[in-house]
Amino acid sequence: MDSFKIFVVEDDPFYGKLLKHHLSLNPDFDVELFTSGKACLEALYRKPDVISIDYGLPDMNGSELFSRIREQNSGVPIVIISGQDDINTAVDLLKRGAQDYIVKDDNTKSFLWKSIVNIRENNDLKEEVETLKGQLEEKYSFEGIIGNSKAMQSVYAMLRKAVKSNINVSITGETGTGKEVIARAIHFNSDRSKKPFMAVNTAAIPENLLESELFGHEKGAFTGAVGRKAGKFEAAKDGTLFLDEIAEMDLTLQSKILRAIQEREFTRVGGTETIPFRARLLTATHRDLEVQVREGKFREDLYYRIMGLPIALPALRERDEDVLRLADFFVKHYAKENRVPALKLNKSAKDKLLKYDFPGNVRELKAIIDLACVMTETNRINAEDIIFSGLNSQSTYEYGNKTMREYTCEILQYHLDKHDNNVVRVAKILDMGKSTIYNMLKSGELQGQYAR
Repeated sequence: MDSFKIFVVEDDPFYGKLLKHHLSLNPDFDVELFTSGKACLEALYRKPDVISIDYGLPDMNGSELFSRIREQNSGVPIVIISGQDDINTAVDLLKRGAQDYIVKDDNTKSFLWKSIVNIRENNDLKEEVETLKGQLEEKYSFEGIIGNSKAMQSVYAMLRKAVKSNINVSITGETGTGKEVIARAIHFNSDRSKKPFMAVNTAAIPENLLESELFGHEKGAFTGAVGRKAGKFEAAKDGTLFLDEIAEMDLTLQSKILRAIQEREFTRVGGTETIPFRARLLTATHRDLEVQVREGKFREDLYYRIMGLPIALPALRERDEDVLRLADFFVKHYAKENRVPALKLNKSAKDKLLKYDFPGNVRELKAIIDLACVMTETNRINAEDIIFSGLNSQSTYEYGNKTMREYTCEILQYHLDKHDNNVVRVAKILDMGKSTIYNMLKSGELQGQYAR
């Protein structure tokens, strides 16, 4: 961890050395002592993390030094130490941005220590937040969306239009195509990127709780409402509100959503206060909303309110070479996240992936690649490591009228074939007894040499 640089400005040499010694007990603190304001100002190029100022300096008072430091470094935290319990001075300096005001007495050392520790912790937290923000913005930049296929080019064209305005955006696509990734990309590339992004999967929240989750509630609004709670419409503030799977909401709640969008205001459940709705609205669904409207399952007026700029995400089977681009990305991501040596897909694995139609889309591809990374015994992922376990006719283990014993035989046979009939290894991989496998080989349920 980098040292935390502290400037202590104190004209009393003995007292200054006392403060420096006390702060230096923390090995992470790099403390420099100055006996005048001028000396401190001349050293500001060394960029201290915090400055402690004695208010009564011989060449300038603490207020003047505070102002001159601010002219050169507007962000450095400043702690004022004064020998006088001057409330007006303290209030004035705190209003001007001083981090703390400490009266010089027997407890000054302890108060200064606590103040600086708090400043450092806040700095560390801010740096962590900024780092996470940067990572998030990088992750959801347009460059972070993988795919150069013709189908994705039209998506990029719509994304560029979406980030230049505040129009509502409706995102459609099959399950697993990455609708929330697109919503986040729109937010983090727009002028609202520094504001909140609130996402709600309306299909994942019980119907009787969804209204409260969206609009919040007042204390006593229903059983269990022990206090006021802000909903996502309120928490989004001037940022972006993303309602995923919006077609799953019942018609009653749809009407309340419509009013909030139309009037740009709402009330909490059980409340009467009108709260402004200022966020940008993004919605997503895997259903065909036009069909839902014709069948009376979705309000036509709400449909036109949320439609705005429509972005239709292609299924993975329509994205051609993007399959291998995504697969390579997921392989690298797995190795990095699990801290294992670099892995690669060989030609047989790639050929097998290209022959599959991925009904679960990108989400299914990631699951398949993660499993393949686990299954491989080397740094090369082979065709036999690619296991299609989706609910479709191309799955490795077919779903149908089979018994659990038949499924067990299929799984065991697959691993015996892969591992050259090494019963000990297969038993360890599947966490089952060796004798069970030996007996199934001996009975003929499994094919292979059972002497190993």
